[in-house]
Amino acid sequence: MSQEGMEKLFKESGTSVLVPSVQELSKESVSNVPQRYFQPQHQQQRLLISQQSHATLQIPVIDMHNLLSQESGSSELAKLHLACKEWGFFQIINHGVSSSLVEKIKLEIKEFFNLPMSEKKKFWQTSENMEGFGQLFVVSEDQKLDWNDMFYMNSLPRKSRMPHLFPQLPHPFRDNLELYSQKMKDVAMIIIGQMEKALEVKEREMIELFEDGIQRMRMNYYPPFPQPEKVIGFSNHSDGDALTILLQLNEIEGLQIRKDGMWVPVKPLPNAFVVNVGDIMEIITNGTYRSVEHRATVNSEKERLSFATFYSPREDAVLGPSPCLITHQTPPQFKSTSANQYFKDFFARKLEGKSNRDNMKIEHPN
Repeated sequence: MSQEGMEKLFKESGTSVLVPSVQELSKESVSNVPQRYFQPQHQQQRLLISQQSHATLQIPVIDMHNLLSQESGSSELAKLHLACKEWGFFQIINHGVSSSLVEKIKLEIKEFFNLPMSEKKKFWQTSENMEGFGQLFVVSEDQKLDWNDMFYMNSLPRKSRMPHLFPQLPHPFRDNLELYSQKMKDVAMIIIGQMEKALEVKEREMIELFEDGIQRMRMNYYPPFPQPEKVIGFSNHSDGDALTILLQLNEIEGLQIRKDGMWVPVKPLPNAFVVNVGDIMEIITNGTYRSVEHRATVNSEKERLSFATFYSPREDAVLGPSPCLITHQTPPQFKSTSANQYFKDFFARKLEGKSNRDNMKIEHPN
């Protein structure tokens, strides 16, 4: 696809209504915070979890070194397969990404969010494009808003990058992010290759779909709020991509996943990434692997930062269930569509629960 075609594709993929900086709003008194940010209904969904049940409801941990070894590969692969089927979330350790690079990224993202507003404005969203600082999935002026700021951009393929974003990031942040982007692609492709193996689909079928895939990055800043039960950092949703790799940047917990009717807090392990199955992977696997609703809560005293890298098939791919996973007993559960149309639809609606996945479902008669 030509450079002009790529720019057209990503420009058409979506816009978002411009909103104020939550980080700036957080510096004011609670009485000055607009009513749009108050969403106490989320508090009603907060199901308390006893320490005992919490201890038994920890997301699975996958050791990537074991996963790739001849001796322990099959047992670790079985763990991965079960994690994707039963949880839709897992943590990866021994992933091979250097801790020094990760620590640099953590520090530089924090510094990036602490830039003065005069500098941030150079990287702000516009009415024509949703990339940059701001919020996503804001489709109306009166929509309720989450208590976060994000910085969102296309990172791969390189030709899809907006000229005023990734290429203009300050040094050495830009160089470290370039390296991190490649490392995240490598990790994603290893995981996808192992998923392909576990699912026993045609060799390289999934790998070829993702080889020149779309990678997007979202840096999240959740300011503290003195009455955290009145706001939500990120409303419950499932991710629209195929695979999300999350790096927690500080020690403040906030990520929760929906499991068996409860919200289960995720406690990131040191030197680990939290990985989750997105809607596209649920579609490709015809429902074998499940995307799972998750949300982010806010701390009353301290800021929380996280960094999500999303990986999806290449932009000219057709998204639909793998033919290898369709049988008389397991008919197709999802429609097929172009990646272009899929992302247009995804970014055009408010992010809410699994509405994006539901939009792709085929209704079979009883």
